[in-house]
Amino acid sequence: MVKAATDLSYCGREVRKYDNDHFLAGLFTPADRREATFALYAFNLEIAKTREVVSEPILGQMRLQFWRDGIEAVYEDGPVPRHEVMEPLAQAARGLGLSRALFDRLIDAREADLDDTPPADLTCLVNYAEVTGAPLVQLALEIVGVRDAAAMTAARHVGIAYALSGILRAVPFLARQHRQRLPDDLMQRHGAGSEDLFAGRSTPQLRPVVGEIAEVARKHLAEARALRREVPKAAVPALLPATLADLHLGVIAREDNDVFAPRVMLANPFRQLRLGWAAMRGRY
Repeated sequence: MVKAATDLSYCGREVRKYDNDHFLAGLFTPADRREATFALYAFNLEIAKTREVVSEPILGQMRLQFWRDGIEAVYEDGPVPRHEVMEPLAQAARGLGLSRALFDRLIDAREADLDDTPPADLTCLVNYAEVTGAPLVQLALEIVGVRDAAAMTAARHVGIAYALSGILRAVPFLARQHRQRLPDDLMQRHGAGSEDLFAGRSTPQLRPVVGEIAEVARKHLAEARALRREVPKAAVPALLPATLADLHLGVIAREDNDVFAPRVMLANPFRQLRLGWAAMRGRY
């Protein structure tokens, strides 16, 4: 089912290379909506990497403004900026009537990445996961033609859970840059120090911090799945990141909440099988 790179569009190639989770999930989208899905995920890649590709916050603000202007042009039916992602994204947004507010929320959320101050508490972290994760899943739902309230609520929970699992898996990457996205209050409560974090050490104090965040993610997955009977089967491809979040959280749990363990960052060899099994049963 995985296409050769030569058969993919620019957006498909970018997502396959830099966001393989969403690429694999996107393959289960109906063929006539797949390119729109890849354009959405490629757009998310572009805004999500803003902090990594700029040397100072003002440059990041300028980069995000480019995308704001592009989205504004899409919805004003004007010419969009020439960009390998912007053009197919405009086609998808206009052709499928995607909600502008969801794009705006995703862009606005990435301003937080330009500030390296750690979240004050777990609530702040979950809020960040929601604004960066939920609109993405909700837009993916719109692409497959699902907009009912139950599916949108499930998408919110899936977006939060997947984002939290991603934040945990990104701890080593951020730590190498002396950046921390784990909540200050949890770090202090468990006596975890940023010095150990930045040195790449998983201490007995750090593991319960990871465990609490993982438990919140699992609760959001449970909330999403509690709505399963109310969610139409057509929504399943957009909600498949729930299956991937489950896999990632399972690996973290088996490593005793050691996010520095090599297996946590390795691509799970069973991802595509699990996605296929879930999709075949109409589950997420």
